[in-house]
Amino acid sequence: MGSLASERKVTGWAARDPSGILSPFTYTLRTTGPEDVVIKVKYCGVCHTDIHQTKNHLGMSNYPMVPGHEVVGEVVEVGSAVRQFKVGETVGAGVIVGCCRECGSCKSGDEQYCGKKIWSYNDVYTDGKPTQGGFASAMIVDQKFVVKIPAGLAPEQAAPLLCAGVTVYSPLKHFGLMQGGLRGGIMGLGGVGHMGVKIAKAMGHHVTVISSSDKKRAEATDHLGADAYIVSSDGAQMGAAADSLDYIIDTVPVFHPLEPYLSLLKVNGKLILMGVINQPLQFVTPLVMLGRKTITGTFIGSMEETHEMLQFCEKKGLTSMIEIVKMDQVNEALERLERNDVRYRFVVDVANSNLDA
Repeated sequence: MGSLASERKVTGWAARDPSGILSPFTYTLRTTGPEDVVIKVKYCGVCHTDIHQTKNHLGMSNYPMVPGHEVVGEVVEVGSAVRQFKVGETVGAGVIVGCCRECGSCKSGDEQYCGKKIWSYNDVYTDGKPTQGGFASAMIVDQKFVVKIPAGLAPEQAAPLLCAGVTVYSPLKHFGLMQGGLRGGIMGLGGVGHMGVKIAKAMGHHVTVISSSDKKRAEATDHLGADAYIVSSDGAQMGAAADSLDYIIDTVPVFHPLEPYLSLLKVNGKLILMGVINQPLQFVTPLVMLGRKTITGTFIGSMEETHEMLQFCEKKGLTSMIEIVKMDQVNEALERLERNDVRYRFVVDVANSNLDA
C-alpha cells in the first residue's frame, strides 16, 4: 500500500446527492501520521444511520459521501507510535474516528460525547480533509479508535457489533442494568433490537420484545430467545404488562408516542432512546412523575466499552444475524433496510467486491 508518507487513492461507493444512491467513487485518503493504522477493509455493516446520512434526513449531509461505520479489516501498516496493533491483525473501527481529548467527556473515557468528535464519514478531519467511511477498500484511523477483533468472533459477524452491539451494551452497563434477574423490553426488532435481545438474555434478563405487529413473534421467541412478545396495538396485552419492566430499549427510528411504553415500566424504570428521529417525541408528564421514571438517550459507547462488549460476545458465543452482500448490491440492500426487509443486519463483503480492480 506504499509508505506512510505517501497518499493513497482508494475506491469506495459514494452518495452524490439526497437520492442516497451510491456509485463508485475514487478519492485520496488523508495523509497518515505516527498514531495511524491503515486498514484494508474486509467487511462493513449497513446501519439505518447510513440511510439518514446519505439521504440528508438530518439536513447536515455533505457530498460526495462514502458511508459505512461498522468496519472490520486487516492492518496493513502502522505509524511509528502505534504499539497496540500489528500488521496482519484483524481490527475494527466504528462511528467516530477523532475527539478533542481535552474536554470532560474525553477525560472521563466517554469520548463519544465529545463536542468535537469526528465522525467516521460526513465530517472533516483535523487536516481539513473530508472523512469517508467503510464502504471502501481502505481506511486510515487513529489507533485510539481502533479495536482488536477477538479470535473467537468471525470478522463478518463482528462488524455490526461495532455499532449495534455496543449501542446496547453501553447503556446497560452505564445505568447498572447488567445484573441477572432484571426484566427488560426491546422495542423494534431490527439490527440494534436483535442484538438487544441477545445481549440482555446473555446477561440473565427476562426479555420482552415489543412490536407493532405479530409478524415477528416466532422470530423473537423461537430464534432469538425472547421470553415474551407484546403487540403494542393490543390494549389487553399492553395492560397486562403494565408496571412490569425495569427498562425498555427503544430502537424504533420513526416517530411514535411514548406514553404506551412508559406505562410498562416499574417505579424507577428507564426508557432508553436509541432511534434517530428528526421530529419531537411526545409524552404526558404524570406518566413519568408518578413512577419516578426516566426517559434518557444513549449514543454508541466508549472505546473501552466497545472492547468489553467484543470480549463479552466472544465469551458468551454471541453473533449478529446477518445477510452478506457485495458492494454492487448495496443500493438494493439500503432500499430493503429502509422497508425493514432484512434479518437483521446487512454486511458488505468489501474485500471480495474488487473495488480497486
